[in-house]
Amino acid sequence: MRGTSRRGAVAGALAGAVLLSGCGAGERGSGEAGLRVSTTTAVLADLVRRVGGDRVAVTSIVPHHGDPHSYEPSPGDAAKVARADVVFGNGLLLEEPGIMKMVHTNAPESTPKIELAERLEEYGGTVIELEEDLGLDVLWLGWAVEGEVAGEGSQVRTTARRLEGPGELRVYLTDTLGRPQVYVDSADGLDAKDSFTLPPEAHTHVNWAFSEPGTYRLTVSGRTETLTGGGAEIGSGTFTFTVGDVTKAPAGAEVLDGGHADLALDAGSGEVYVRGEASGSGERRRLAPEDVVLHVPDRARESVPEEEPYRFLGEPGDGLWVLPQAVVGKHVHGDLDPHAWEDVANAQAYVRRIQAELTKADPAGRATYERNARAYLRTLAALDEEVARELAAIPARNRKLVTTHDAFGYLAAAYGMEVAGFVVPVPGQEPSATEVRRLGDTIREKRIPSVFLEPNLAARADVLRRVAEDEGVGVCTIYGDSFDDRVHDYVSMMRHNAHELAKCLGGDAR
Repeated sequence: MRGTSRRGAVAGALAGAVLLSGCGAGERGSGEAGLRVSTTTAVLADLVRRVGGDRVAVTSIVPHHGDPHSYEPSPGDAAKVARADVVFGNGLLLEEPGIMKMVHTNAPESTPKIELAERLEEYGGTVIELEEDLGLDVLWLGWAVEGEVAGEGSQVRTTARRLEGPGELRVYLTDTLGRPQVYVDSADGLDAKDSFTLPPEAHTHVNWAFSEPGTYRLTVSGRTETLTGGGAEIGSGTFTFTVGDVTKAPAGAEVLDGGHADLALDAGSGEVYVRGEASGSGERRRLAPEDVVLHVPDRARESVPEEEPYRFLGEPGDGLWVLPQAVVGKHVHGDLDPHAWEDVANAQAYVRRIQAELTKADPAGRATYERNARAYLRTLAALDEEVARELAAIPARNRKLVTTHDAFGYLAAAYGMEVAGFVVPVPGQEPSATEVRRLGDTIREKRIPSVFLEPNLAARADVLRRVAEDEGVGVCTIYGDSFDDRVHDYVSMMRHNAHELAKCLGGDAR
């Protein structure tokens, strides 16, 4: 259980620091009630309401039931942001890039745009690295951008310029509704439309589908893009893929056929490279394109799905060699885990930062924000102890989480749990027998009593339900990024999570 006396002392010291930080920041505030605040998520909106009280009017861009990793903002969202006096986001690349682009495009230049988790440690919080390992039996290959790009809201565009090989290459993303979004399709030639954008220091998952076995060489280039339409070329490179039972590789080249890797561009240096690891090594390296071969083995062979949206891949039943996206939806992220609020101590850090920023925007409301924050911090301190106490009662052998989303690393680290795995199958594509067997093996070998579905993701978790039923384990609910019709606020969300985990992983749960 947590050391509450140490944490309380830290909280008190930081609360004082936050109060002082607002004393000289009066330029923006009008001193009038009714500060208009827009947040990216409902979780952040709730925290802002607790601090702001009647002095703030808060709207959330991503609605209840929504997924901040994939939500596409509407014109109505843009209108709300345009009227906002302050915009709060989470940062650490939690939000789908289109959300943040909409914010930077529509919010007045003078409106503060604060990404709360980016400076969480200054307010007593803790940030941890995002660990991704689905244990795929093939290479898990994405795209990445490293380095800084000048200009608020600037991004990097990666374009496929040339493909040499025996067949066609399609690079596509499967969204949360199972619809494919095509980034690259060589069937009609490669041009400017065979491209996509990422923010700096970001990574995304995609599917790589090759129509024939053999050796392919893909040339890509990068260009920075600003919101005003400017930009500059930043580099290009050519990557080699071997598909099927192809064993011949350039002399001296390293073959990557497992683990996690990205085709990456460095926006600062212009370097193009493979950012990855040898299977199972866990060590991240930069590999020059000429020094590495990306292997797509015969075990990656699948068939074109029958659903109409996948017809761009070929005729139903045609063979394909696919490196899978593995995590469904637009899952753009960086190296740090953005789901920091799943540790209640971090929610307290969010509150301290919110208090400081609201005070800067509305100095006349300082006493209100201080009073509300102080009261809510007491509520959160009690909640932290309650969650820790409930989870401490779970037997050590049962402290393992299998979920539909990699959102619970902070909860596990803070309260003595273990993330045993997360499973988000791709809609419209049946999981392989190997994937199903591996999930069943994990549940069986680790003697996991129950698996957990997030309400906003439950509709697409059929595989997890099916395997849980086959293994005779429970299926329970847990909240990650969103609320729903039953749970409307942060305290209720964390209280539910603690109750559900204790009930479903308790001593006699299995």
